[in-house]
Amino acid sequence: MRRFIGVLTAAALVAAAATACSDSGSGSGSGGRVRLTLVQGMAGEEFYETMACGAKRQAAAMGVDLKVQGPQKFDPTLQTPIVNSVVASRPDAMLIAPTDTKALIAPLRQAKAAGVKTVLVDTVVDDPSIGVSRISTDNLKGGATAATALAKQVGDKGKVLVISTDPGVSTVDARIKGFEQEIKASHPNVTYVGVQYSHNDVSEASRIVNAALARNPDLAGVFATNLNSATGAGSALQQAGRLGKVKMVGFDAGPAQVKQLQDGVVQALVAQLPGEIGAKGVQQAVAAVRKQAVTPSIPTDATVVTKDDLTRPDIQKILYKATC
Repeated sequence: MRRFIGVLTAAALVAAAATACSDSGSGSGSGGRVRLTLVQGMAGEEFYETMACGAKRQAAAMGVDLKVQGPQKFDPTLQTPIVNSVVASRPDAMLIAPTDTKALIAPLRQAKAAGVKTVLVDTVVDDPSIGVSRISTDNLKGGATAATALAKQVGDKGKVLVISTDPGVSTVDARIKGFEQEIKASHPNVTYVGVQYSHNDVSEASRIVNAALARNPDLAGVFATNLNSATGAGSALQQAGRLGKVKMVGFDAGPAQVKQLQDGVVQALVAQLPGEIGAKGVQQAVAAVRKQAVTPSIPTDATVVTKDDLTRPDIQKILYKATC
């Protein structure tokens, strides 16, 4: 009898060990270590590096594995092969900032079909079925915030121009819409002369502003939706002797944007919270993998920063970093 019990006990121990090994090798919510990959919009760019830092801190706190990859340019033709490679490696979940609202739909549908949970961070795609959670700055509100800041800088009157990258990028499209709506709704003495696209090229942004100054010598302000737009616009304004006279509001708060603020190229910045976006992305991805409640949409805030604000501790915390 004792020998029979011993055999049963040994068998039970073997079974338990097998179960434990099975659990430790799976990240599907059975108790194993969850594996995540963050696909940035652009590797090395301070916004996405700050996002990665927030994601890494959250992953470490939750005891999950996180890999980070990204294309060298914000370009769907460069990002798509990365997505395909990530899907082939079968992580439990992927966090991604899609570089185009349409071009990334097909590869992300393939990720979904392969069982890889997808969380959209910062940017989105037009297919609402993609992304168990979407976490982004409230860019519509951010655009409205930029409009209010620029109207203040120009004395709530005069002509203002928007320079953006390309149509079809969800974040900047929303910023433009929010800017337009706020100007038209709340600033009747500010004349909106429209948006022009620089294709994220500094020289093209400079050319656009030179042409705008020729058409509108009384141009009062510019909203630049990203760094390169502000850099090109600032170059044109400097060449025309209008730097600081034509007011400019930029978006984001990386080291280069902060230098533009310090040098008087821009008069205000709208800072996002990429670290928070990355951290929340990890939280939602892990919840999805573990079959816990997931929040479908999480908006994050944005803050106006002026030169006088830069020494404030709360502002220092939200400035972007090149490395963790």
